[in-house]
Formats: sequence, structure tokens, C-alpha cells
Amino acid sequence: MVRSAEFLNASEAARRLGVSTKALRLYEQHGLLVPVRSAAGWRAYGPGEMERAAEIAALRDLGFSLAQIGRVLKRETKGLGPALALHQAALEARLRQLTDTLARVRGLRDDLARSHVATTGEPAGALSSSRAPGIAFDLPWPWGGERFELSVIRPLTYIIGPLGSGKTRLAQRLAETSPGAAFLGLDRLTESGPERLAADPALKAPVDKKLAWLIEDGATASDALTALLCGLEAAGPTVLVVDMIEHGLDQATQEAVIAMLRCRGPAGRPLFLLTRSSAILDLAVLGPDEAIVFCPANHSPPMLVVPHLGAPGFEGVATCLASPAVRARTEGVIAWRPQVA
Repeated sequence: MVRSAEFLNASEAARRLGVSTKALRLYEQHGLLVPVRSAAGWRAYGPGEMERAAEIAALRDLGFSLAQIGRVLKRETKGLGPALALHQAALEARLRQLTDTLARVRGLRDDLARSHVATTGEPAGALSSSRAPGIAFDLPWPWGGERFELSVIRPLTYIIGPLGSGKTRLAQRLAETSPGAAFLGLDRLTESGPERLAADPALKAPVDKKLAWLIEDGATASDALTALLCGLEAAGPTVLVVDMIEHGLDQATQEAVIAMLRCRGPAGRPLFLLTRSSAILDLAVLGPDEAIVFCPANHSPPMLVVPHLGAPGFEGVATCLASPAVRARTEGVIAWRPQVA
């Protein structure tokens, strides 16, 4: 029998670890953590489970996917080299960004000390030049032409909304009005992976490298995955908007893809990802380089949503998300209400 003085329930364990109870359940679903059960059948976490959960949470903070964490915990080193290299590159990019920001802060302090701030004109933009430039445009139909603005563009921005909310139109207008942007639509699936690579041989090396990394991380090779990688690796666009990034990908592949994209760090090309998959947009693990744009069902203007329970729009975002299994089962289904005679 579990002694309650030595074991914590899920809520208390999550609080002490600084994660959500959903994250603990996710660790369990992937076989990474096995809590004991109380006499009443409740999950309980003892010292051993807490130590393992803390290790998992620390690896998640580094950006590792759950599949990678499983290999680390099993001390399986095969295939971790490329993943670690990506993590190192992302951390080094963050370090360069912080170093640059620190230098600018020091410069502003020096200006303040010399009382030159009022005449230099520096403060307005001194701390923001390392960020991607913002965007602003008038919203298309079904909105009424309201102004939409994002002052800061994160490396990963998710666009989400219920059916008929206008999220695809928002994404297309964003790609049309943002300098150097491109829209990667579902027509990417009309051409097979080998055909696309044959048409653009320069893509073969980077796509093969990313594909090998993803498969090692549990992804399933497919034309849909190759088509997505071709679009992601194509040169040219400075901002890329991807329509339903999960389309044609199973759950393990979705998890591997989003883990790879998170590894790019703040220096990565900004990506806007349309999605309704909880494997792509996991509200429990969103990082500082990610943002959510929510399109409400009532066609109110799209809004930035903070990923915390109780924040405006949070429940609407959570309601739109579904597991990959549910998304696959309902693909193409349109709600229908019979007419009353």
C-alpha cells in the first residue's frame, strides 16, 4: 500500500515540478513515467517517480522530443548526435541574441549616464533590431476590414480556429502582404516527393538529412512528409506560412516534426503554422519563441492568446484542438443539420 506521507498526487507533483498534470499524463502515455497507484486507484508519485519526472521535464526544457527522451533514459545514444547538434545550434543562437541585447542595454545605460538619450533617437528601436519586423494589414472577408497587427514575429506562430473562422484567409493574406513571405498550401501533396526532389536537386541533401533525423526520432516516411520538408527547406522566402502542417502525417511524425522545428531557436526563419492538432500545438509545452493567433468563430478580429488557463481565448483554442487520431477520423467531415419538415 502507498504511504501518503511519501507520495504525492498528480496535482502536487506537477506543482513541485513546475509542469502541468497534462504533461505528467503525456509522459505516462509515452511509457516514460509509471506512477504507482493508491489503494483507491489514484496516481501517486514517490521519490523515484519524482526524480525521473524531473529528468524528463529538464530534457523537455532543452527542446528534446518525447521519443528522444525515451532513448536518453534508456541510454540509447544512436541517432542522438544530429539532435544534440540542432539543440546546440539553437542554444548558441539564443546566446548570441542575448549577448546582442545585453550590449544594447549597456549602451542605453551609458547614454542615460551622459544624458544623451533625448537627442540620439536610439531608445525607440535600440532593443528590437534583432527581432523579425512586425506585420500589419487590413483583414479580408469574413472580417470587416479591421486592422491586424503583430509587432513581434516569433520563430513559430500557430494559427488556429474552428471551421469557417477564416483562419486560412488570414494565413493567405499574411503571406500576400508580408515582404518575402510564401504560402505553402495543401497543393504541396499533388506532386510526389521523388518528383519534387528531381525537379529541384538542390533540395535533396537538406531534405534527406532532415528526413533521416525525423525517422530516427520515430517519424514515418511518406510523400506527405517529404513534400512538407521540401517546402520547409526551399530557399527564398523569409517568412513561410504552412497550411495544416499535420496533413497526411501520423502522430509520431507530427511530434517529431514539431520537435525539429522547435530546435531551430530564435534565429530560425519565422513560420506560421495552421493546425488543429494537439500533437503540433501542445499547450502544455509552448516555449518563449512560440505564439498563438486565434480566429474566433464569431468572426471577431484574430487575437494573440497567452497559453495559460483563464487567459482570453485560451478555452477557444483548447476546444479547437484534437488528437491526431480524432483529426484523422473526422478528416473532411462537415457538420450537417437536417431540415425540419
